[in-house]
Amino acid sequence: MRPVIAPFRPEPGRRIIAISDIHGNLPFFENLLRKIEFSPKDILVLLGDILEKGAQSLELARYVLELQKTHTIYPVCGNCDGYVLRFLENGAWDQGFFSWFLPQHPESILRQMAREGGFEQWEDLPRLRDNLRKAYPEIWRWLQAMPTILEGEHLVFVHGGVPSLEHMEDLDRWKCMKNDDFLGQGHRFDRWVIVGHWPTTLYREQIPSSAPLFCPEQKIISIDGACVLKLDGQLNALLIPEESSEDFAWDCWDGLPQYAALDRQEASPASVNVRFGHSRVEILEAGEEFTRCRHLESGRELDVLTRFLRQGKDGPWCLDCTDYRLPVSAGEVLSVSEFTSRGVLAKKNGVTGWYFGRLSPEITQR
Repeated sequence: MRPVIAPFRPEPGRRIIAISDIHGNLPFFENLLRKIEFSPKDILVLLGDILEKGAQSLELARYVLELQKTHTIYPVCGNCDGYVLRFLENGAWDQGFFSWFLPQHPESILRQMAREGGFEQWEDLPRLRDNLRKAYPEIWRWLQAMPTILEGEHLVFVHGGVPSLEHMEDLDRWKCMKNDDFLGQGHRFDRWVIVGHWPTTLYREQIPSSAPLFCPEQKIISIDGACVLKLDGQLNALLIPEESSEDFAWDCWDGLPQYAALDRQEASPASVNVRFGHSRVEILEAGEEFTRCRHLESGRELDVLTRFLRQGKDGPWCLDCTDYRLPVSAGEVLSVSEFTSRGVLAKKNGVTGWYFGRLSPEITQR
């Protein structure tokens, strides 16, 4: 199928906000909008994967539908939104995907709708589809109306990515929505292409960071902060003063408690960043809280929180982790994801690392 391309022609002077990969996390979305003071004067681009993986996809969909009545919102279809639409549209994926997926994923919006409606009929997917269409027509129409690409004079929004801005109407729709490792493909553009889909931390080999990635030579901005996918993931907002501006800024919400650092700390000169897809380890010395491991890809040793370790068919692996020591000045505010006997695993400006100094009492105002 070919992509659906919608024109993007906002009035000059209106702030544009792009948020990607909410993944059904309504509290993060609400808090981020409040933090950036989103108003009817702004334009909000929801850059795909609005739904799925999180526990509140149905609530989020209803929230966005209600918000659209008073605010300017452009939802763009991501691959996760796309397969929800595929189920509602036809049964082409019933045996190849949904007969396996739906019984194993109670968090899916399809399961959420089925539970609410009282028709969890996994043995009869055509009947389930018919019931969901009748019970939730507004969500079906909302998904059907989502474009694949939002094309402006200076900005192009697409969830996964495109190989070229020429003849985009001839591209494959699904490959525009699901385009893994887009930044690694060497594309360069004459307009800014803004994407989500691939968490930005996967592009960073040395230091774990979920902050947006700005690539001026390629004219690409990648903004997926791994919301829901990572324990320390965040929901990013790209802030653009108007469509013709390159004065980009960003903000985020990670839902973590915040503390002021009381001591200064230097950054570590070298670090190991264990990322999804690069996470196999060899266990050297097991411990109750920390386990000494060798990261097989880099050959480097590091201590891993024992509860982060998993056993796969090819051997042990671990959730995203690092031995990076954050550079911290006294008084800086840190988000803390893990408290341990050695120190805290914290975040600053989207970057995750260890802090071994003292902390103030929790800061209640974010």
